[in-house]
Amino acid sequence: MGSYDTLGLSDGFRMLIGVPKETKIHEYRVGLIPGNVRELVAHGHRVVVESGAGAAIGMTDAHYEGAGASIAGSPAEVFAEAEMIVKVKEPLVPERAMLREGQILFTYLHLAPDPDQADDLLDSGATCIAYETVTSPSGGLPLLAPMSEIAGRMAVQAGAYFLEKTHYGLGILLGGVPGVDPGKVVVIGGGVVGTHAIHIALGMGADVWVLDRNVDQLRRLWRQFGRPLNTVFSNRDAIERHCIAADLVIGGVLVPGAAAPKLVSAELVSRMKPGSVLVDVAIDQGGCFETSRPTTHDDPIFVVDEVVHYCVANMPGGVPRTSAQALNNATLPYTLAIADKGWRKALEDDPHLMGGLNVHAGRITHAAVAECLGRECFDPREAIAH
Repeated sequence: MGSYDTLGLSDGFRMLIGVPKETKIHEYRVGLIPGNVRELVAHGHRVVVESGAGAAIGMTDAHYEGAGASIAGSPAEVFAEAEMIVKVKEPLVPERAMLREGQILFTYLHLAPDPDQADDLLDSGATCIAYETVTSPSGGLPLLAPMSEIAGRMAVQAGAYFLEKTHYGLGILLGGVPGVDPGKVVVIGGGVVGTHAIHIALGMGADVWVLDRNVDQLRRLWRQFGRPLNTVFSNRDAIERHCIAADLVIGGVLVPGAAAPKLVSAELVSRMKPGSVLVDVAIDQGGCFETSRPTTHDDPIFVVDEVVHYCVANMPGGVPRTSAQALNNATLPYTLAIADKGWRKALEDDPHLMGGLNVHAGRITHAAVAECLGRECFDPREAIAH
């Protein structure tokens, strides 16, 4: 059989796709659900799934075997056999050590704040395509959007929970009650995360304010939610005024592929209400609060200057039955394209999938990632031509 990066189904090509069990703390999602395995098998591909990969969301080894997959007893078997690895979260150190030259990795990477991971991926020689930088013709991020929707909704749930006095918060109910003011929720960033956070916060009866630098985006949110939503053009003065008055601040800013800007300084945090809550949904990209650091579902918060910080780096992993399905709905067309055509032709045919290429054969191929890491960026088309 010829090289797997150039052949297509018309050449009798079949790809072997591997799905390891996620190893990040409290990460229960899975790279391929059985329904998507069935689709890949129907296209003539083979799929090997690590035993127990979907067990936490009710998808047993028997479900995967029924969909046509074979079951591997260890992650080492999956990585050794597969031509393409399909995951959810970035590979941890032991997984990165199993990657090999020419292998395809298709997952979330979030390399900008993670130079150690970047070094390991460069050393591996693998072709690494990141969900979070695949683009759409409209300029969106189709593989990040469903998780951003979930994280935005979860951000309000988490904020409301940690505003309770027993969880170090102010001791207020976001929606208030008749005769008592509701809590003030400030959403920084009116994109996908912000839109869904606003939806839930307004539904809970909170006093909701959104800050964004894009006036057209503020107009869209005004049309969508009407007068209950307060829209504010974002600048330093607005961020300061509204954060100081806020009970809950949700950070939902994003620069594709790059580190999130630090919009709330440590000095400003020190002037916020004691017991107020910050939820940093941008933490995967380094966080948009200067005082943020990644936390886990196991230990989700820390307190700085009496302000509660919730900075879980894989928030949708907390609702894996919903989020695994939503992620798989979005990724399947791209997984099929890579498998059917081979990675090189799939990238050449689709400039938006090409936007997802972060690392190839020891080279960084995404400009924002390279800039954040202080590395040289290689043109992706030139890089894959060799």
